[in-house]
Amino acid sequence: MTTLTYCKGLPTPAAELNPAGHTEFECFLVAFSGVFYRATTDTVNHLLSLNNTKFNKSGWNTYLQQTYGISKRHANGAIALSQGKVDSASECKVRHIKQLESQLASAKSWLKKAQKRLHLAQKFYAKRNWQHSKTGCNFPLASDIKTRKTNWYRVKFTLHNKQRYIYKLTQALAHLKLAPLRVKVRRGEVFIVGSKDESCGNQICQWSGNYLKFRVPYCLESKFGKYVTSEIGNFERNINRLPEAGAKTWHFYRQDNCWVVAVQFTPRPVTQISRPVEYGCIGIDMNPGEIGWAYVNSQGNLTAKGSIPLQMGLPSGKQDAQIVGACLQLAVLASTYACPIVCEQLDFATKKAQLRERGRKYARMLSSWAYSRFYELLESILANRGISLLARNPAYTSLIGLVKYARMYGLSSDIAAAIAIARRGMNLSERLPRSVSAYLGVNPRKHVWSALNQLNKFVGRCEVINLRHDYYRVSNWGLLVKADVEQQCRASAKRKR
Repeated sequence: MTTLTYCKGLPTPAAELNPAGHTEFECFLVAFSGVFYRATTDTVNHLLSLNNTKFNKSGWNTYLQQTYGISKRHANGAIALSQGKVDSASECKVRHIKQLESQLASAKSWLKKAQKRLHLAQKFYAKRNWQHSKTGCNFPLASDIKTRKTNWYRVKFTLHNKQRYIYKLTQALAHLKLAPLRVKVRRGEVFIVGSKDESCGNQICQWSGNYLKFRVPYCLESKFGKYVTSEIGNFERNINRLPEAGAKTWHFYRQDNCWVVAVQFTPRPVTQISRPVEYGCIGIDMNPGEIGWAYVNSQGNLTAKGSIPLQMGLPSGKQDAQIVGACLQLAVLASTYACPIVCEQLDFATKKAQLRERGRKYARMLSSWAYSRFYELLESILANRGISLLARNPAYTSLIGLVKYARMYGLSSDIAAAIAIARRGMNLSERLPRSVSAYLGVNPRKHVWSALNQLNKFVGRCEVINLRHDYYRVSNWGLLVKADVEQQCRASAKRKR
């Protein structure tokens, strides 16, 4: 079930301050966090030493109570936090290994292609009459006037560095796979698990909406008494989904020399604003420079369109503010049309693993593109407003938009792709004209993406299409495909002769 977490700095009311300038609750958190840290560290070490054996939670809970002088619910918080840290560290290690393996595969692929390219070029110049060759060299020899070094020299130097990089990755992978799992436990944090069966959602931390009453563990009762009370106030939000009933898990941690209080809960439901997707939806296509959106009605026709500009290269704080502003604009559009939003389901893990081989410009563009952060904030903002967010496969959406809708409506490539995404969210098919399918030899029994795949290959070899603006010049794709097929047939006939 979906949960939310509200955070705020721990208030320090003037009436609760002591002569040292701290509240009694802050002094208690400092003292209890030391005990909680030792219990959490002990639990983490125990979990790492199990070696795939079953964890006896009840027995370990009893051990923590007797060793550190805490209650059962205090021990439950230490166990839950420890299990979360161990699981997170294990998942992070798996992802790190997968990322290094992708980088190694990309480097080896580049090295193999570069070596083959250089070998073919050397083989070409080894011929006697290479000056009279009709095909030419795939990697011609050239020299820089300033440095007086050839491009072959630069490639050999790059190959040497790439081999060193591959060796470094290989050694890192071998060490990482055999290295024991390491888990970082923070000092200065307290975690208390709640339950819906307990009063106020948590028997240790009972919050009345303004005051928090914390049950002191046995080991600190002589110093702080049985309970510690503090005025923490409410969690003000524009759309507050914090229910009065239900389980509430509390997390106190120290950040920037200040204590932060966080509460995790199951949010209360909101009124659903968006209608089913069959009545229409908004498709969005995110690009590094802007977000294109298009509203498609129940018949699958374009009704409204637009774009939201984005500035690249901003600091993280300003970038988050820009993304939130764009998400709020999309939320207003979805509320106006009372429809869900359909987006692409992309994964840039493979592309980001190839950044070293793709060049600086591409790496800078992709690294500054906060795709995952945008959809994380968009999902949170839309969920608070009762608007559905649907993710769909992005295969061939840009091609469909450029071929079918860019010239038809006079749209840019991102808005045209947004139309294709919206129609895919409504489960509407995107079929090619019969003339195009007939000349490409598409099997009608296969999926429609088979025809789009053949059209994509045709666009890649078509001499007319070099830029995205060239798609506006094509008035009849059937004639263009027919001319290409006839030219291939004539070339094939000549080769047979």
